[in-house]
Amino acid sequence: MMKRKEFILGAAVGLTFAAAATAGGVIDWPGANAQERPAAGRLIPSAGAAGLAFAPPQGAPLSFADIFDQVSPAVVQIDVETRVAVPQGMIQIPGFPPILPPGRQAPGEDEEGPTAQGAGSGFFISADGFIVTNNHVVENATKITVRLSDERELEARLVGRDQATDLAVLKVEGGNFPFVSFETQAEPRVGDWVIAVGNPFGLGGTATAGIVSAKARDIDGDTPYTDYLQIDAAINRGNSGGPTFDIYGRVIGVNSAIISPSPTGGSVGIGFAIPASIAKSVTDRLMRGETIQRGYLGVKIQNLPDDYLGPLDLPADQEGAYIAEVTLGGPAAQAGLREGDIVVALNGQPIDSSSALTRRVGQAAPGDNLRLEIIREGRRQTVTVRSGTRPADINAPPGNEDENEGSIEPNRPQAPVGETIEGMTVAPLTDALRQRYSIDERVRGLVVTAVTATSEAGRIQVPVGTVILQVNGRPVASAAEFRAQVAAARAANREGVLILFRTPQGNRPFVLELWDN
Repeated sequence: MMKRKEFILGAAVGLTFAAAATAGGVIDWPGANAQERPAAGRLIPSAGAAGLAFAPPQGAPLSFADIFDQVSPAVVQIDVETRVAVPQGMIQIPGFPPILPPGRQAPGEDEEGPTAQGAGSGFFISADGFIVTNNHVVENATKITVRLSDERELEARLVGRDQATDLAVLKVEGGNFPFVSFETQAEPRVGDWVIAVGNPFGLGGTATAGIVSAKARDIDGDTPYTDYLQIDAAINRGNSGGPTFDIYGRVIGVNSAIISPSPTGGSVGIGFAIPASIAKSVTDRLMRGETIQRGYLGVKIQNLPDDYLGPLDLPADQEGAYIAEVTLGGPAAQAGLREGDIVVALNGQPIDSSSALTRRVGQAAPGDNLRLEIIREGRRQTVTVRSGTRPADINAPPGNEDENEGSIEPNRPQAPVGETIEGMTVAPLTDALRQRYSIDERVRGLVVTAVTATSEAGRIQVPVGTVILQVNGRPVASAAEFRAQVAAARAANREGVLILFRTPQGNRPFVLELWDN
């Protein structure tokens, strides 16, 4: 289970986002790490220089002590306060507003709800007080306090944050702060040494060491623009937002997430850091006061799995991003992209996965022209899309969608109509069927009115009222077109057909094994 290290809200709910919670008091930095106020300005490690290759200095890794001494003054503990949504003593029943138990008085209008405390990590990136951390450490915080390695405490303000990369920038008043720099020239390799410094479980000033275990990890749908570094240096709750250093003391990543079987978020040696190349680009813009905007197509995409290739008559090594759904009125729809299209290149650069397409589109500015090479019904063609602006809440349902689409009205006769193909009774969409199954008038295809329980469709429980949009990448609007695609698949000795279903939860492609009836 993926654990992103965040603070704990109250005593009853424990979130697995990396900040460690404090329990009714202040956690002091270990006395052994307390020191006089550090020297001001940029910290220049004595070994190596920016841009050098990742070859270890002579004698490494006998000790990381010198590197830790040089860079740790730039690392800070971040304490946050947030408001608990439900006032203490009130009962929250899903779907209903909070209620008071009998005999309890409601809080006054001017009373504020209880607070929760949390803690994370961060680091100075400039001498004038800019600090980098994770978005999830400071999101929804009402008060942010930064504790330095010399035990000074400074109040911080949020400069900006970017949820899509889980990065945030804070600012404290003052100057001549010790700071470190992102390394964007030398590329870390799998097997290179790393040092993580931060505030695990509120302990502060903690260093752990390990190696780069892997690169370009895609771990989280909430941060689709990040190719994470995987490291095995121990990072725990409270390490979020802290830096990952190389053995020269250069920042190569921002600690963000772990995989842990424990609900408390303990380390098992699988941690993830946002690469410096991504972190620097985003935080530089946030420091300038910019809002992070990204390009947007308006499609739901997925990887192109191997079992789609046969039904679509594509080569065994074909790669790309499969478009499962096109947002009505979005840039892709306006340009003519369709469900079932496979994107294989963007502006001349190959696309081998859905992640690659997401990140390449995200790099575009709103208004840019995106030249997409696609495969549609077995033929290659080019579609040019004018990029939109990615919505702040990319997962919010469109406002013009019918929330009840796909539901069946009660007290209506539900006698199946149509022809039975591969265990599904299907019929063209008519006004009566649209009304019966609450299907939007813009949807085109065949509606499933009954399913044979012993068929493959029955085994996977295709719901009545589901719409078949495409078969083997080709739109179908009649039972004859559906039957022709099945016959072609049988003639080619294929084991299944790729069907694009429309459900109330969105479009879903599925390879249906052909039924031997």
